[in-house]
Amino acid sequence: MSAVKCVVWDLDDTVWPGVAIESDAAPEPRDEVIGLLDELERRGIVCSVASRGDPAMASAVRAHPRLGGRFVAPQVGWEPKSGSILRVAETLRIGLDAIAFVDEDPFERAEVAHLLPEVLALSVPELAAAMDGERFSPGRPTGEGRQRASMYRDEERRREAEAGFAGGRAAFLRWCGMRLEIGRAGPADVDRLVELGERTHRLNSTARRHGRDDVLRWLAAGGLTRARLADRFGDSGLVGMVAVERPEAPADWEVALLAVSCRVEGRGVPAALLRRTMDEARAAGAPGLRARYRPNGRNVRVALLLRQLGFARAATEAETLVFRRPLDGELPPFPEWLEIVAG
Repeated sequence: MSAVKCVVWDLDDTVWPGVAIESDAAPEPRDEVIGLLDELERRGIVCSVASRGDPAMASAVRAHPRLGGRFVAPQVGWEPKSGSILRVAETLRIGLDAIAFVDEDPFERAEVAHLLPEVLALSVPELAAAMDGERFSPGRPTGEGRQRASMYRDEERRREAEAGFAGGRAAFLRWCGMRLEIGRAGPADVDRLVELGERTHRLNSTARRHGRDDVLRWLAAGGLTRARLADRFGDSGLVGMVAVERPEAPADWEVALLAVSCRVEGRGVPAALLRRTMDEARAAGAPGLRARYRPNGRNVRVALLLRQLGFARAATEAETLVFRRPLDGELPPFPEWLEIVAG
């Protein structure tokens, strides 16, 4: 089962007692909920809101001294909570199986469980009990993990800026001043690379979870490259990796894993990692670069990217497709909006 990346909360009778619209005072959250919110953020699990009520309540939550800044992509309105949860998943670019929904009303939990069976629907006591389980235990927290909520808030600022930007998408990305540092992974990167290997699904070429043993093996072989991204809105940290098997020339190099955080989807990071790998493979005398791709229904963007970069299907091995790109001739350009620097 997938690790939970986001807990989506109802507000009335869940985060706070009673119904806010019936009270003149600002609602005070339950101490138990505040404790859970603190622990979830410490573990790198972000929180959002799916609540039925006056949309103005979202602003009241942001302004509340104990709740402000805790929720990303909050959804407050009059539609069913299942629809709000779908919007949260789309905004955060995560799968429904990475979401838990918390509501004290058993009817609301049943509605979500029926319409969105991938979502884990819980009461507050059930969430407290589930915190000891594997889905809520991401392992050793990394710097990026501890700052994940802050990074999602940076992403909200990017979306707001893009919505008011006069030019096109590429012009906006150039205006963001994106700086991508690509370099060899080192021992200090291991915990974050393990986190990426275990938590990334949409931009994961193998559709598998890769733990510490895989990361240490690739690191020892010298075939692990990582990427860090920053722009005018903030530092996104270590957001991607590519693991490459590098036989002696003249054999092809092979991408064993390409994994990039869904937080930075659409910014050219996977393309830049593969393009840098092409340069290194050609410099080492490899005639081609192969990439192993195992489809799972959610990582189709990886296959599209391989096609865009000139890879063609070369073989099928069980459930894995092998793509190949020859390295003679002109290579595709790096994404124009990225400043690429050596790490």
